[in-house]
Amino acid sequence: MTYTEKYFDHVTKLLGVVLETQQDTIRALARKAFEVSQAGGRLFIFGCSHASILAQEAFYRTGGLVIMNPIMAKGLTLETVPVTATTALERKPEYALEILDSVPVGAGDLLIIHSVSGRNGVPVEMALEAKRRGIFTAAITNVTTSSASSSRHPSGKRLFEVCDLVIDNCGCVGDAAIPIEGFRGKTAATSTVTGAAIVNAFCAEVAGLYVEHGLEPPVFMSANVDGGDAYNEAMLERYKDRITYQG
Repeated sequence: MTYTEKYFDHVTKLLGVVLETQQDTIRALARKAFEVSQAGGRLFIFGCSHASILAQEAFYRTGGLVIMNPIMAKGLTLETVPVTATTALERKPEYALEILDSVPVGAGDLLIIHSVSGRNGVPVEMALEAKRRGIFTAAITNVTTSSASSSRHPSGKRLFEVCDLVIDNCGCVGDAAIPIEGFRGKTAATSTVTGAAIVNAFCAEVAGLYVEHGLEPPVFMSANVDGGDAYNEAMLERYKDRITYQG
C-alpha cells in the first residue's frame, strides 16, 4: 500500500468515526446557532495558527453561511512573519482579552473555538472570558491529544473542559497519523480534513433548520455561476447587521 493509499484509508475511516460519534453534537451546535441567529445574535469562529484555517473555511465561501464571522487575530494566522511567532503568542492568555475586546462579540452570541491540543493560553482564556460575557462557547478539538497534555493556562484547564459544547475531531495524539518506515516520527495531519468536514456539516445543518422553519437559508452561491454575484450581494445586504468581515 502506498503512503497515499494509507492516508486516504485512514482519513476515510476517521471521518466515519467522527460521523458515528459526533453527529449529534454537530446537530446540537447547529440548533444553538439557529436559535442565536433568530434571536438577533451573531456567530463567530476562531483558531490560532493552523487552527485558524477553519475560521477561513467557515466564511465567505460557496455553500457557507453568510452570517458566519471569522476572528482573524493579528499574529495568530499563518500570514504572520515569522510564522513561528504564532507559537509563542498563542500561549499568552492575556492576549485573548485583547482579541475579544477588538471584535463586536457579546452576550447572546455564539463563539466556536478550534484548537487541536486545547492546551494553550489564548483559546482557553478566550472560552473562559467569553462565558463570563454571556457568549455561548463551542470547541472543536482533539480530546485524545488534549487529555494526554497538560494545560498551559493558569487555571490548569484545557479547552474541552471549559466550553459549553465540545466536538471531538477524533484524531490521534500529535495529529500526524501516518508512520513512515525508517523515520521515527509520523506525517500527514488529519485535523484540517476532519475539521473542515465538521464545519461544513454544521453549515448544512443550520441551513436545513432555516428551511424547516420556512426561511431562506443565509448561504452563499458561487460567484462563478450565473446570478451568483447578484444573489450574494443581496444576502450581504440583508444580513449586514450580523456580519463583521465587511469592515
